[in-house]
Order: sequence, then C-alpha cells, then structure tokens
Amino acid sequence: MKAIMIIYNQANTEKVEYMLDKLGIKGYSLWENVQGRGTKTGVPHLGTHAWPEINKSVLTVVEDDVVDKVLDTVKKIDAINDEVGIRAFVWDVLKTV
Repeated sequence: MKAIMIIYNQANTEKVEYMLDKLGIKGYSLWENVQGRGTKTGVPHLGTHAWPEINKSVLTVVEDDVVDKVLDTVKKIDAINDEVGIRAFVWDVLKTV
C-alpha cells in the first residue's frame, strides 16, 4: 500500500474531488487553508492580503496499482493550468490498523 499526499491550489478542488470519485478512492483526509510556497515558482500561497491564494491537501492510502493512475491524473490537472499548481507525493505504508 502507498500513501499519496496531494497539495493543490483551492481552485483545483472540483478536479481533485472528481479524480478521487472517478478512481474509486473513498477514504482520505483533507486539510484546508494549507499555506506554503510552490517548488516551481516559489510564489507564496498564504491566504493573506499580499498573497491571497491558499492551498488544500488530501492524504489517501491506496493499493499500489492505483498510484500511477493518481499521478497521471495529477499531471493532467497541472497541465491544464500550471500557474495554479498541484503536486503529489508518495510514501510506502508499512503497516496499518
């Protein structure tokens, strides 16, 4: 099993929700109002007057065969508008209860 964390500009919310539904991913945790700076441009997303954009983050644990489908979809979402921003990170899940 793998854990996938997807951090994305809130403008991509509907696309990410659609992806999770389409791929049959039912379980996830969501964090709203995630602040940070992008790795590509370094533009801050701080939810402030000076830097008003804000991110969200989703963490899900999936079977290994789902990972590439998620990553491919994240690439497609990013290609639609790379100025908005979306990234995905994958970790091994060794045990769960």
